[in-house]
Amino acid sequence: MATSNSEAQFRQLLQQRLPAVNTAGCHFSLVEGLTGESWRIESDNVPLLARPQTREKQALGVSRRREGRVLKRSGQGIGPQVLLRCHDWLVVEWLEGEKVSESAFTALNTGGELAALTARLHKQPLSGYRLDLQLQFAAYWPLIDRRRMTPAWLAWQHYFTQRKMPNPLMMAPLHMDIHAGNLVKQGQRLRLIDWEYAADGDIALELAALFRFNQFPPHQQRLFLRHYTQQGYADLPQLVLQVQRWLPWVDYLMLMWFEVRWQQCRDPAFLLWGAALYQRFCLSSVLPGNQ
Repeated sequence: MATSNSEAQFRQLLQQRLPAVNTAGCHFSLVEGLTGESWRIESDNVPLLARPQTREKQALGVSRRREGRVLKRSGQGIGPQVLLRCHDWLVVEWLEGEKVSESAFTALNTGGELAALTARLHKQPLSGYRLDLQLQFAAYWPLIDRRRMTPAWLAWQHYFTQRKMPNPLMMAPLHMDIHAGNLVKQGQRLRLIDWEYAADGDIALELAALFRFNQFPPHQQRLFLRHYTQQGYADLPQLVLQVQRWLPWVDYLMLMWFEVRWQQCRDPAFLLWGAALYQRFCLSSVLPGNQ
């Protein structure tokens, strides 16, 4: 597993596996994100993005091998092209285009383009990698600071790892991290980047995650669902109910992710985001340990 993001590692990788890339003339620059760093590689041919598999990424549930496989099977024309996929690295094309601002993201939802892109993704072939939230909860659990555990949290963990998950309405490839920063606009065409959490799952799980991650108010959720059902799953009342069933699962996934991420980097922002979700669970009358 990659333990260093050194430029020398990238050059050696490209020389061995992508000999068509002129490494001598390459320019390397770091691309920093919420969960780590990747490298942009500018060559004589096409700009590339090299994404390492690190221990931190593995702890968060990321597999570059899976990411590359999902992109190849389910991301054609929506995500970047995969150029190299191996155990420690994923190299994809760098998608040139216009960055999407938060205001533009809202406009894309209002106009239906966001729903159209999501529906298009959900019509792609399954990747063969099924998303197992309960397995991810179990993997996150030992990475959380034991001093922060409460009896209520122990009850929540038991609830979410033992309770039967909602039966899927429709299985499809999911991106699971759709937000403004992961969209690229190429003229009238929208593309999705950063597929590291992508896998197969229920379409309503994707929509619940999209609503929660982006803090969509009810009217924005209704707009999205109205557009989505015109191109994707057509039963609006059933879809609304299914999204509601998945929301607590998404909230718990976010709470656990924020906690693990805080353990990795000690950025207090992750604690603040997690605290809001913790409070939401404390106020819930449905989950155990909250009465």
